[in-house]
Amino acid sequence: MTNGDNANYIVEVNNVSMRFNLTKEKVDSIKEYVIKLATRKLFFEEFWALNDISVQVKRGEVFGIIGYNGAGKSTLLKIIAGVIKPTKGSVIVKGTMAPLIELGAGFDMDLSARENIYLNGAILGHSRKYIHDKFDEIVDFSGLHDFIDIPVKNYSSGMAARLGFAIATITEPDVLIVDEVLGIGDIRFQKKCEQKINAMLKKKATVIMVSHSISEIESMCDRVLWLEEGSFKMLGQAKEVCAVYQAG
Repeated sequence: MTNGDNANYIVEVNNVSMRFNLTKEKVDSIKEYVIKLATRKLFFEEFWALNDISVQVKRGEVFGIIGYNGAGKSTLLKIIAGVIKPTKGSVIVKGTMAPLIELGAGFDMDLSARENIYLNGAILGHSRKYIHDKFDEIVDFSGLHDFIDIPVKNYSSGMAARLGFAIATITEPDVLIVDEVLGIGDIRFQKKCEQKINAMLKKKATVIMVSHSISEIESMCDRVLWLEEGSFKMLGQAKEVCAVYQAG
């Protein structure tokens, strides 16, 4: 690969593997877990969620990741987003990133949506003034005007995800990481999400996405990576890979 080729890639995944340690026995409570762990009576077995994955994502493309449940799709997204660190290998991201992963997972459920907007903005590295200037835009996009001062613990999962999407997309990132996010909310909000992502694409943003909807992947993505049980299965143009995947 030449230096010129390298310049066209905004994300590089190099020989990434991810190991998790799973308990080999059933534990019925946290107390039992702690006791067994302290007395060294808790035994683990290794589970490799990803095995030596290497892939490069081009600037400005929509890159899809498909595979059956447990294939390692979300694990790979989290590694690219920097949420977790791989057991082996490395990831290089050349630019700013907005991860739309587990939307709303970082909310303080006892705080109101208003308070969580400022809290999450700070976690994402934004100043209070920046969030203040963008506040109305966030609320307008989420459509939660009537619920903005209600504790998020009273929100449905869909409402929390809508708020999370609105906060995460107030910037114009170089890379947008999308994990099943286009399935949140009602049809109208899903259309808003698609329009927002398309607007980012027009500004040359790169999108890396996971979806169980193969038709969605086929229509939106340029290239697709197919993972199977944590290993590389196929990489190529979206229509080609999706056709082989659906053929079984």
